[in-house]
Amino acid sequence: MIEYIPIFAHQKSNKKNPIMKIRYLLFLFLTLFSFGCNSTKNTVATVPVVIEERQLDTMVVTAEKPAAYEQEQQEMIYTLPTYHPTYTLKNDLIHTKLDIRFDWEKQHVLGKATLTLKPYFYPTSSLTLDAKGFDIHNITFEGKKHSLKYDYDDQILTIDLEKLIPKDQEYKIFIDYTAKPGEGSEGGSSAITSDNGLFFINHDGSDPSKPMQIWTQGETENNSRWFPTIDKPNERCTQEIYLTVDDKFKTLSNGLMVSSTKNDDGTRTDYWKMNQPHAPYLFMVAVGDYAVVKDDWNGMLVDYYVEHDYEEHAADIFAHTPEMLTFFSDILDVKYPWDKYSQVIVREFVSGAMENTTGVIFGDFVQKTDRELIDNHNDAIVAHELFHHWFGDYVTCESWSNLTMNEGFANYSEYLWFEHKYGKDEAENHRISEMQGYFGSVNRSGAHDLIDFSYNDKEDMFDAHSYNKGGLVLHMLRNYVGDKAFFASLNLYLKQNAYTAVEAHDLRLAFEEITGEDLNWFFNQWYFSSGHPIIEINYEYDESAKKAFVTIEQTQDPEEFPAIFQLPFAIDVYVGKQDPVRYEVFMNERKQIFSFDVSEKPSLINVDADKVLLMLKNDNKSEEEFTLQYFNTKNYLDRYEALNALNGNTSKLAKSVFNAALKDNHWSLRMRGLASINPSSDTELITTVLEMAQNDSRSNVRARATNILGKTGDQKYISYLRKAIDTEKAYNVISSALMALNEIDSKEAQNYAKNLEKEDNGNILNVVGQIYAASGDAKKLGFFEKSWDKIDGFTVISFYENYIALVGQTEEEIINKSLLKLKAVGIDMSNSPWQRFAATKALNEMRASYSEKVVAEKNEEKKSKLEKNINSISEMIEEVKSKETSDQLKSIYMRF
Repeated sequence: MIEYIPIFAHQKSNKKNPIMKIRYLLFLFLTLFSFGCNSTKNTVATVPVVIEERQLDTMVVTAEKPAAYEQEQQEMIYTLPTYHPTYTLKNDLIHTKLDIRFDWEKQHVLGKATLTLKPYFYPTSSLTLDAKGFDIHNITFEGKKHSLKYDYDDQILTIDLEKLIPKDQEYKIFIDYTAKPGEGSEGGSSAITSDNGLFFINHDGSDPSKPMQIWTQGETENNSRWFPTIDKPNERCTQEIYLTVDDKFKTLSNGLMVSSTKNDDGTRTDYWKMNQPHAPYLFMVAVGDYAVVKDDWNGMLVDYYVEHDYEEHAADIFAHTPEMLTFFSDILDVKYPWDKYSQVIVREFVSGAMENTTGVIFGDFVQKTDRELIDNHNDAIVAHELFHHWFGDYVTCESWSNLTMNEGFANYSEYLWFEHKYGKDEAENHRISEMQGYFGSVNRSGAHDLIDFSYNDKEDMFDAHSYNKGGLVLHMLRNYVGDKAFFASLNLYLKQNAYTAVEAHDLRLAFEEITGEDLNWFFNQWYFSSGHPIIEINYEYDESAKKAFVTIEQTQDPEEFPAIFQLPFAIDVYVGKQDPVRYEVFMNERKQIFSFDVSEKPSLINVDADKVLLMLKNDNKSEEEFTLQYFNTKNYLDRYEALNALNGNTSKLAKSVFNAALKDNHWSLRMRGLASINPSSDTELITTVLEMAQNDSRSNVRARATNILGKTGDQKYISYLRKAIDTEKAYNVISSALMALNEIDSKEAQNYAKNLEKEDNGNILNVVGQIYAASGDAKKLGFFEKSWDKIDGFTVISFYENYIALVGQTEEEIINKSLLKLKAVGIDMSNSPWQRFAATKALNEMRASYSEKVVAEKNEEKKSKLEKNINSISEMIEEVKSKETSDQLKSIYMRF
């Protein structure tokens, strides 16, 4: 049996939430109480008033109110909380027809737009469109010569329709315009780094290392930088686009290509048509010299646009796309609702990827060879963008406040796919990273409602709440209602809301219709409130009563998060050698004690046995209990938590757990086992490590094991290291083998490094750089400078660090020349942001090195020279800052 013992909910913990910052207290207080109540006034602090009441016959004696009180009352200001409403539709956009060509030199779009509209409900005599940074040449009703009057402020175009048009009467507007997407843009955000809407890459062909491309990024409301529209997520229309480009280029847009016509001037006009309505921010075009690799799904066109060097790898880059189409169609019981599926890779993309309907754009970080894709696949991002074609494109959030109705589902699709394709352990490992991302975001920037009507800027919604938390909340909902009801509810939600805009309540109503249960409690606390529970768990056993007790207390600060989260979860009780007994419980008070009748003291009690709750917790188990948790439970997160709890524990019991982890079913936990090994003292495990280095199925496990072999310094492993460098397919294992060889025999490692200098893989080149930096050989600087263009992303930072470390070991003339080369990289905006940052960071590190020498230097002449060098580098860094165009890098450079 299970017995519930209530504890008064109003008991308040004196513990503070360790991950929130004080500056968010007022914001969260106002958010929670403004949106949780019907009050329309803000809380205003007043001078405290003491009122004393005594029964003196019939008299009531009160203290006199302070004079400041009356003034405070007069000065009290009543305001409504910030609220960003869904856009009010006065006209309904039905169809968009575009005829566009491009002026590459000016980076302009030469466009003709024909828009079909009708009044949304009320008759109207005007039309308001988003059109940012246009030159408007003419506006007419379609087929008419008479020009219409309009007002235009470079952002909003308001057209006088010259008559009152009644509801349901369609009308067509023709606009001849030039769009200048790169002029007058306002920057971007951390999620989408530019709001240009349409981008020319290498527009004049002057950079031989880059292809000439044009591509678009419409989200949030930036497609109105290249065509006039009602640029709001709750609008949707069908479309057709005539794209005229040089005949050497391929084009891609939404829907199907109806025709392709060569023109007499060496251009070609491709006609793309989209017959199903979708939101304007999902319109896309891509133009470039692409290899187009065709695939198929049930007779529907699936294709991949990649650069020619990657044509043979396209199917690996977008591996499993047809399988994903089948899987998602099946679990939702809604067949993929569009008429094709294309994926294109572009250079210098301003986000990770974008779910444009039937034409998904990816940044070039996904463009890898088959060897680079070993244990480094693109499945998560491919699944994410594909799932958007149900959640985001087919059914679209009605406002950016409701963004999680798009992104939460897309994030959760990654879990669903991993669970299906690779097993639950892999899905749970992925969910850990999602939770860490969310908790880290709260720690850095505070918490807000998942459905957030009070954002400062709509771009702020693209964060770890809308994405990570949104998916994690769906996982809890799935666990609560069960798989059958969960997917039946999603099916109903999709069918009821197909081709429409939605809010969170639409999802709740679908779940309530399927389950028959009022789920306001769930949606109110997870969608319309902020934060998460912080839990303290303690265990007791009463021998005489044969009862086990679990005390669970929510310790989150009620001034920041809801004081009480209602939490349904399972508790598994392990007694003796019997199978665990499961109890389903529901926590709805601040502190509760759950008791269980048992025959003897439980060896383990596992709270939240399915490990589904989004929470931080302090689980007060003993070393023995965490050991049993690792060995006896089946859930990946149970094993993960046990290893975390025992980390750093050198006891025999803890060691047995980490040794067992070396053979865990999941590669990430095998990695944790390897991380616990001390090569000098755990000599009995080195044979196991060698076996893992040679034979583990996962390349990063092989790489980690290889690193450990290098730490032993034992020459007997050189033969294995040579073989790994010569025969391994996985670049990370080759890199680890080369580094390990350098620790055992640096001379031989340098010989291998020389042979690997011409490799294109960043990891290998980075290790070669480490070896050369350690050698102190100035002749190797040329290797770094020739390899800069081959490395990008996070790896390029350490590559430049190795470069500057070697530079610092050379003579002054070489140092000065090298610093100028770094500055040249930093000020060249055609280089990637990673490269610019890495070069500038290297300059800053050299300046810091000189500064340390100044402090230690006693010779005034030498000190003066060092200070001169510092000033010279500072001038270089200031020049980099002045020429940098990225707001993100500008912000980072402020710390330099």
